[in-house]
Amino acid sequence: MLVGPRMKRETWRLPRRWIVFVSVWLFCRGSFAQIRYSVYEEQKDGSVVGNVAKDLGIDVRVMKQRGFRIVSTSSESHFLINQHDGVLYVKGKIDREEICDKSSACFLNVKTVLENPLEVHYVVVDVLDVNDHAPTFPEREKHLEISESALPGARYQLQAARDPDMGANSVQLYKLSENENFRIDVKDRGKDVKMPFLVLQKPLDRESVRSHKLFLSASDGGQPPRSGTMEITVDVLDVNDNMPVFTKDVYSATLPENSPVGTTVIQVNATDLDEGSSGEIFYLFGNDVDSKLRTLFDLNPSTGEILVKGNIDFEEQNSYELDIKASDNGHVPLTTDKSVIIKIIDINDNAPEIEVTSFSSAIPEDAKPGTTVALVHVHDLDSGANGKVSCSLGDDTAFKLTPSLQDNLYSLVTKSSLDREETFQYDIALVARDAGQPPLSSVRTISVLVSDVNDNSPRFSHAPYVFYVTENNKPGESVLTISASDRDTGDNALVAYQICRDCSGDHGYASFLNINAENGDVYALKSFDFENVKMFQFQVLATDSGTPSLSSNVTVNVFILDVNDNAPVILAPVSSNGSSEGVEEIPRNVNAGHLVTKVRVYDADVGYNGWLLFSVLEVSDHSLFGLDRYTGQIRTLRSFTETDEAKHKLVILVKDNGNVSLSATATVVVHAVEPKEAFAASDVTNTAREDEESDMTFYLIITLGSVSALFLVSVAILIAMQCSKPPDSSSNFGKHGAPVITTHPDGTWSYSKSTQQYDVCFSSDTLKSDMVIFPAPFAPADAELISISGEDFDPPLRPQAPPGCSG
Repeated sequence: MLVGPRMKRETWRLPRRWIVFVSVWLFCRGSFAQIRYSVYEEQKDGSVVGNVAKDLGIDVRVMKQRGFRIVSTSSESHFLINQHDGVLYVKGKIDREEICDKSSACFLNVKTVLENPLEVHYVVVDVLDVNDHAPTFPEREKHLEISESALPGARYQLQAARDPDMGANSVQLYKLSENENFRIDVKDRGKDVKMPFLVLQKPLDRESVRSHKLFLSASDGGQPPRSGTMEITVDVLDVNDNMPVFTKDVYSATLPENSPVGTTVIQVNATDLDEGSSGEIFYLFGNDVDSKLRTLFDLNPSTGEILVKGNIDFEEQNSYELDIKASDNGHVPLTTDKSVIIKIIDINDNAPEIEVTSFSSAIPEDAKPGTTVALVHVHDLDSGANGKVSCSLGDDTAFKLTPSLQDNLYSLVTKSSLDREETFQYDIALVARDAGQPPLSSVRTISVLVSDVNDNSPRFSHAPYVFYVTENNKPGESVLTISASDRDTGDNALVAYQICRDCSGDHGYASFLNINAENGDVYALKSFDFENVKMFQFQVLATDSGTPSLSSNVTVNVFILDVNDNAPVILAPVSSNGSSEGVEEIPRNVNAGHLVTKVRVYDADVGYNGWLLFSVLEVSDHSLFGLDRYTGQIRTLRSFTETDEAKHKLVILVKDNGNVSLSATATVVVHAVEPKEAFAASDVTNTAREDEESDMTFYLIITLGSVSALFLVSVAILIAMQCSKPPDSSSNFGKHGAPVITTHPDGTWSYSKSTQQYDVCFSSDTLKSDMVIFPAPFAPADAELISISGEDFDPPLRPQAPPGCSG
């Protein structure tokens, strides 16, 4: 609090103290401040209001360079600021009554700025009232004509004195000069208005005193008090000794608000016992009917009808009191006062208002029914039934309104369980309707978000998974990807993957796998070998990051696809030292087409990789021997002649049909002997060959049995997996069992309902017009495991192409 110096007002010639109150709020490191001063009105030009620079802590040395100045104020003409010392001065005269009229508080706002850097400071000056106005009467002289026949107690309303000052400085006291016939009576009308009435207390005698001069003084409550005086001249009249009399003691009426202009409110009526002009009555508003009432109502002076003149609003004021005078036309007019009470009737012209408090914009989806979302308060400016409001929800939602003990207050609560995955936001329409006729209503829409809780387990895109992985993969590389999604959001939907190594079942190969916990990529820690394992399965566990976390698992079936990684192995001919070289003896007298021998070869690969072709790499006589490229049989092309050599050497090349062919060679030495020697050698050779073929047959039976068993096991697993698929798993059939065509990298799969088979047509250079048969409904997802027939056979094998395939 800052206290200014003592000042004197020459008008009062009394010392006065003005007080300056300062309150400072600093924001943003001094970029904004507000100061408040208080100063009395009527200060002299140049009076100090306060030191702004000192109160704000501004360096006076830089104020001028920084352009310290007033840039905006509610009344710029009243203040100046000194750029050298930062003192705020009064400029000109400050008249509180001129600036703020009858307002109880009077503030002047001054906005100052400093540049480089920019600072804005606000100065609020509270102008305090001083008793600088004396009460004044609208008329300095008042003439009254009162008949000598007026009875004691007759009252004559006078105009009230006006004082622009407020509170105690306004009019507080009326005093009438000393006399025998009259006294003053004061009626307090509120709002600093005190209405004086001149009351006759002793009958008048015109013959004794024809005129009375009175002085009415009005004083305010200031220190010292100020006063004003009005001279009242009362002329005593003779004759007209009957005053007008209203026919009713009390006049009251009701008026609906918003009544149109010209509507008759009520009609007053007065009578006068006098005759002639003294009995003629006219009506007028009383002296204290202010200008506002005169804008709302009008009075017919002849009939006494009170008419609507302006807009009547019940919410602004619900009743009015009008002072009506009835006066005769006598030589000495007599008047009578009467008050008319007009009560305003409310009509339904205000729609209800809706206020929402304690609003929770988000509510967890596991909130129990009855959870409070918001408090709703409705109210109507109208009264009675027009102001009685009910509130309801616009649509049938998962919420309801519950009324509270307090009128017009409701709780918006959940009515049923919420599910964010079904509905994540509710737009709730609140409808408020009053009971008026016709009713009015208001609608307010609020949005309630449903926040997520971890109530959904991760779901895999397939169940179970089937993958086809090529053998000889590089250890450490990704071989397949598992994907799961969670219908929740945020951390609740963040899925982490792991291989379930403790789940039931045979998951020995799971130890050779690893999975990326973030994206589900599965890495093989070792290379797979088709010749050792054809398929295996393991389980993957997907866990979300909610609290508590939820998880689910899926079975993954992996089928190993063959690659050409095994070269053909020569089974026959084989020499005693293990090399692929054999000696055959044939009689020289054999005919063309004689079977010399057959090269037997084994390839551990399957499909094209195990499809072998034979060719002659080296031969001593091309015209004598021929080789079947598919069976490996060596036959004579013609009969021996006398000139043919007895010993012939053939080098046979065997290669498979893989993308990168692998091969092996076998050497066959053919001796052409006389028939007798050939028969003897043939017995020995046949015996050895029978033993060899017996062993080979045994091994082939074991191999075929193993492959058949593995195939049956694979089919059984696939059937079990298909039967255990959930209903939402991807199906190979469309609606009503219609075949579904899925695109394969090397061709198109189609399902024949009549044959219960899948047919595939390949268009690549590697596979031409091949038909692969799979028992329905087990079509491979991305299979390259196929059975082969091709054009490379001589003669070519041409299976019947399925529909849509070009042979």
